[in-house]
Amino acid sequence: QVQLVESGGGLVQAGGSLRLSCAASGRTFSNYAMGWFRQAPGKEREFVSAISWSGGSTNYADSTKGRFTISTDNAKNTVYLQMNSLKPEDTAVYYCAVGRTWYSSISSAGDFGFWGQGTQVTVSS
Repeated sequence: QVQLVESGGGLVQAGGSLRLSCAASGRTFSNYAMGWFRQAPGKEREFVSAISWSGGSTNYADSTKGRFTISTDNAKNTVYLQMNSLKPEDTAVYYCAVGRTWYSSISSAGDFGFWGQGTQVTVSS
């Protein structure tokens, strides 16, 4: 059974940085995407970023491009999301997810089959 455990969320001032981690277990993940989504109160879950498990390809939402960086450590079965220049509008619960496949423009929640429990990120102004 796939398990995803996120960590690294917290409270940070606008302009600050946080790094989220997602430790994955339960199967091999090669040829699949790993992704981050977020959900703010009263809003739908939205795509943040995705990466091929090999780490060779990435995809970002326009709102996070240039500020966030997704990466993997295959030896640790862990995916990271480095978030810089954080804004109050980045405040949300951030979820890690395992994709059902990988393609370069993957961004739909329906393409992801396993989800973590989420970690809260709060950016104060």
